[in-house]
Amino acid sequence: MTRTHDLAALRGALLAPRSVALVGVSDDVRKTGARPLQYLRRAGWAGTVYPVNPNRPLVQGERAWPSVEALPEVPEHAYVLAGPDAAVEVTRECARLGVQVVTIMADGFVGPDPASVARARALQDIVAAHAVRVVGPSSLGVVNVHERLTLTANAAFGEPDLPEGGVFVASHSGSVIGALVSRGKEMGVGFAGLVSTGGEVDLSLGEICLSTLDDPGVEGYALFLESLAGAASLREFAAAAAERGKPVLAYKLGRSDAGAELSVSHTGALAGDDAVASAFLADIGIGRVDSFEALLEGQQLVRSVPLRPRAARAPRVGVVTTTGGGGAMAVDRLAVAGAVPQRPSEETRRALAERGIAADHGTLVDLTLAGTRYEVMSAALEVMVAAPEFDVVVAVPGSSARFHPDLAVRPIADRAHTGAPLAAFVVPEAPEALRLLRSAGVSAFRTPESCADAIVAAFSRRAPRPAGSRAPAAIPGLPDAAGVLDEVASYAVLDAVGVPHAPFTLLAPGGDVPDVAGPSVVKAVSARLPHKSDAGAVVLDVRDADGVRRAVADIGAALAATVPDVALETVMVAPMVRGLAEVLVGYRRDPDAGPIIVLAAGGVLAELYRDRSVRTAPVDLATAEEMVAEVLALRALAGYRGAARGDLPALARAVVGLSQLAASPRIAEAEANPVMVLAQGRGVVAVDALVRIEEER
Repeated sequence: MTRTHDLAALRGALLAPRSVALVGVSDDVRKTGARPLQYLRRAGWAGTVYPVNPNRPLVQGERAWPSVEALPEVPEHAYVLAGPDAAVEVTRECARLGVQVVTIMADGFVGPDPASVARARALQDIVAAHAVRVVGPSSLGVVNVHERLTLTANAAFGEPDLPEGGVFVASHSGSVIGALVSRGKEMGVGFAGLVSTGGEVDLSLGEICLSTLDDPGVEGYALFLESLAGAASLREFAAAAAERGKPVLAYKLGRSDAGAELSVSHTGALAGDDAVASAFLADIGIGRVDSFEALLEGQQLVRSVPLRPRAARAPRVGVVTTTGGGGAMAVDRLAVAGAVPQRPSEETRRALAERGIAADHGTLVDLTLAGTRYEVMSAALEVMVAAPEFDVVVAVPGSSARFHPDLAVRPIADRAHTGAPLAAFVVPEAPEALRLLRSAGVSAFRTPESCADAIVAAFSRRAPRPAGSRAPAAIPGLPDAAGVLDEVASYAVLDAVGVPHAPFTLLAPGGDVPDVAGPSVVKAVSARLPHKSDAGAVVLDVRDADGVRRAVADIGAALAATVPDVALETVMVAPMVRGLAEVLVGYRRDPDAGPIIVLAAGGVLAELYRDRSVRTAPVDLATAEEMVAEVLALRALAGYRGAARGDLPALARAVVGLSQLAASPRIAEAEANPVMVLAQGRGVVAVDALVRIEEER
């Protein structure tokens, strides 16, 4: 990772350079390539700007130089506005001269075509051979609002008076930084800086954010993520941000199918989608919002909510309103989002009554009958932000917020930072009320959906979980070649990490048949049958030796009909194990997020139910117990309504065991499915397993 002194130098050249070169800047003010010069001049940036254009002595009325080499000094930062082929040559020139940071606007570096691949490789070679750092390609630039550096081609920055504040925005998408700055201006949310990271051929979003952490002007972060590329640097940044008390919210879009395409197990489908992103962001302490508006509207709230040491209970929310309908909307959306609308305690109701406020036993403190007056809302909030049963209080002013903000909005602003975190959902369109609240430090929301979204995201943040040990795990007997292991070899992997499985006997078709002591299962053993049931290669409830022979014959016939190129060479006979529940415990190595562990309702319908819990691997026992608690199908095994208790502690230990495969670089995915959860004290037993390995490196 980047060294500390390199981070300071990177931030200086990236966001606070003393000189910049605009390479390929256009003289035509209607073109995108003309904007950075216009914006820098309009903003009054104090540094030195060098327009570079080999075809013109003047650009937009200013002297232009023919090349970077011709400049009177080596600029600290070059923004390359030329096409992709020219951008490679300019970057090479900048690297040779000692330019510290090059930002590239052009695309044409991503994709399968040979020209794009060659350009991207050329940039990587330049970075490897020199000290230069590259932002992009496909970057719409960087902005430091405090320094008035508007080194961007995004049209949104043509507006004067950019909103200044403490939020640093980092986005994979260039257009999004413009959308956020325009929304922020309308919301009254201010920015410290914004950066578009684009294709990330060199500098990643996480590394750039890491370089800004010691900037006192940065109070929190808003990330717009299209993927989890650069996950290692994102993890490093998140851990450092947590240490400094600078909260991070992220909006993540894009679903990668890369892992699912490689997968042969149910785990790949269960953990090959957005569940991986949610697990990864949660494990590194980043709050994930589902609505674009909450990414900014939740910034003030998240600063008042400390990180929890572990996965916390759902936030308990007190709601006070001057409009019954608006308050009901807030309560409804909070419950849907996963928060707990909390009833006032008897003590709180008495305290409200002493101030002339009647609160019933419901989840809503409705002030409508008491009248919309400053003293009523103020008194209600004074009691509620001090009440221990509320983790956060949401105030919901009605129509008075638009026409008479002093009645119900001003008391909310005046109660900011006096107790529990305070938020507001403003029901009418009331921009002045929103600005008043936000200027006072109250997170104010225009919709109940974004309000609930931000609250759940803020309170779901937990301290970053350590990545865990990566010491090589000894897995005996793995073949050198990549591929899927058969069930016997897969059980050997489970043995290595302490995950129990059913005993078994192997036999060859036509060979001696073992005694069967009770109901048994007969299965084909082949690495070419990852899903044996689909091929008819499993026969259940076999009771005697004759039954075994019939089962072997039936399996042979089924394979001949469904997969005739798979010969039946070995058969497994194992006792049937019946448990209180079936679960799936799966592991896979995600191409971006890294090792992932999954616990889900199991069996052949695991993908259909998608009742699951996902974490990055490895996990400790406490985390595994959290995962067990998150799977809805397992709640009955905790003694729900007198039901028999399952051995959930043994299941948690199995999750921990399989997660330790994160230390074995050759294991691409591994799955025990189903795992039978037996009665309390009797353990768990895997009755099928599947492992895929990668080649020895």
